[in-house]
Amino acid sequence: MDAAIALKAEHITKYFHEPVKFQVLSDISFTISKGEFVSVVGKSGCGKSTLLYVLSTMDTDYEGNMELQGTPVTGKSQNELARFRNEHLGFVFQFHYLLPDFTCLKNVMIPALRLNKYSYNEVEERAYEKLKILGVEDQARKKASMISGGQQQRVAIARALINDPAIIMGDEPTGNLDSKNTANVFDIFMRLSKEFRQTIVTVTHDPDFARRSDRIIEMSDGQITSQG
Repeated sequence: MDAAIALKAEHITKYFHEPVKFQVLSDISFTISKGEFVSVVGKSGCGKSTLLYVLSTMDTDYEGNMELQGTPVTGKSQNELARFRNEHLGFVFQFHYLLPDFTCLKNVMIPALRLNKYSYNEVEERAYEKLKILGVEDQARKKASMISGGQQQRVAIARALINDPAIIMGDEPTGNLDSKNTANVFDIFMRLSKEFRQTIVTVTHDPDFARRSDRIIEMSDGQITSQG
C-alpha cells in the first residue's frame, strides 16, 4: 500500500439479513490520502453510516477488503481490531458519550489508560495538552455534566485525540450543535488535518460542513455516485 494512503476500501459489499436479506452497500471502492479531510454525504438510508462503521472496523460482516494505515484489517479477530482501533483510530459521534460523573480530564484519559502505553501521570499530562489544543483546558477539573454542549463535544474530540490516532472518524459530529459550535468543530477538524496531518473521515448531513472539507464522497442507495 502506498505510504501516502491512509485508507483503502476495495469492493466493499454488505447485506442486512433481518427481517429479509437486503443489500445496503454495493461494490464500494475508494482511497483516502493521509491528512485528507473527507465528508461522506447522502440522503438518510443511503448507507453512509453503515459504511463508516465498516471503515471503522466495528462492523466486520462485509465482503471485500480494507486496509488502514497500510495494515490489512479484513479478517482480523475482534481482539486484534479492538487494539488496532484504540491505537490508530479516534471517534467523534453526534452525541458526546462522556461519562457525566467523571471530570473532563478523566474522560479524555480513558482510552490512553486502556492502551497502557504511558504512565498514569504521562496520560494525565497528555490529556491536559489535548484539552488545551481544543481550548477547554479551563474545564479539565469540572464534571462533564457541568459544561455546555459545545464544550462537551470539544472534550469528546480531545478524547478522540488522546492516543494520537492516524485517522479520526466522525458520525454526524456536529449534528447536535448550533451553527456557532458547528463552525468551531469544523475549524478544529481542519486544523487537525492541516497542522497535524491527521486524516478525517466524517459522515454529515450538513452541506456547508461538507462543502468546506477537502473532498466530498456522495452516496445513494448503497453506492458511491461521486468521489469529488
